[in-house]
Amino acid sequence: MEGYLYYPGCTLKTKASDYEESAMAVMEALGKPLVEMDDWYCCGAVQSLTTDDLMHQLAPIRTMCCAQEQGEKELVTLCDMCYNVLKQANERVRENPDDLETMNEFQDEDPDYLAEVEIYHLFQILQDMKDDIRKKIVNPLSSLRVTPYYGCMLLRPEKAAIDDTEDPSVMEELLELTGAEVIDNPKRTECCGSYHTVNRSDIVEKRVKEIVGRAVEDGADVIVLSCPLCQFNLEYHQKTTEFEVPVLYLTELLALAFGISVGMKKHKIDPIKKFKEKDILE
Repeated sequence: MEGYLYYPGCTLKTKASDYEESAMAVMEALGKPLVEMDDWYCCGAVQSLTTDDLMHQLAPIRTMCCAQEQGEKELVTLCDMCYNVLKQANERVRENPDDLETMNEFQDEDPDYLAEVEIYHLFQILQDMKDDIRKKIVNPLSSLRVTPYYGCMLLRPEKAAIDDTEDPSVMEELLELTGAEVIDNPKRTECCGSYHTVNRSDIVEKRVKEIVGRAVEDGADVIVLSCPLCQFNLEYHQKTTEFEVPVLYLTELLALAFGISVGMKKHKIDPIKKFKEKDILE
């Protein structure tokens, strides 16, 4: 395959479509397009922590079977939740052959999963393409001050981490390529409150006030991330604060630096106003 087989998951087709659009545009520009899988299933959204719960491993395993059927051994994700669930499910069946055998027996109408597919987050791919990215920058974001936010799913647990769990740098390195000023964020690996947004919004509001408040204190123009749930929480729950900081996907900034026009239509805090203030857009 010329590019990479891509697993979108559910949210990238709905509330996080800005992320998918910008990521696909960036990878196309880099000559390594993301090619959506012929067939895929919801990953289940949250990795089950129950050791004897195989049922919740079936959805991610079936998706990896689909990649295997397409003859591919590499599968790229954008969503941090999807990455974490697929990665952990894959490692589980590799470490526990009995679990893999049980699931293959359950999927009696599907081919056996051989546990040979490798799961990657897009950032891992981009990290290996830094020279190519640098060559594509035509609109340096030198007037923009950005702060990265990793959240939980990219870095925990350690066996699923794409970078150092305590002191990651992959986002900083990619953001520096755009020409933007990258501000150190001491809260970049703290939880945003996750799914508590459903029934304990007070918890999320407190986390958002601390995380966004620190970004404002440090002079950040925008917060940059890759998790659709974090993006929703950090942006939506600013309504309970005095802040109004755009929360963008890293690929949206890459697209902007590449001179690619992408929609950015789903943001509740419009980033275009900020870009115009900074003379990045007319």
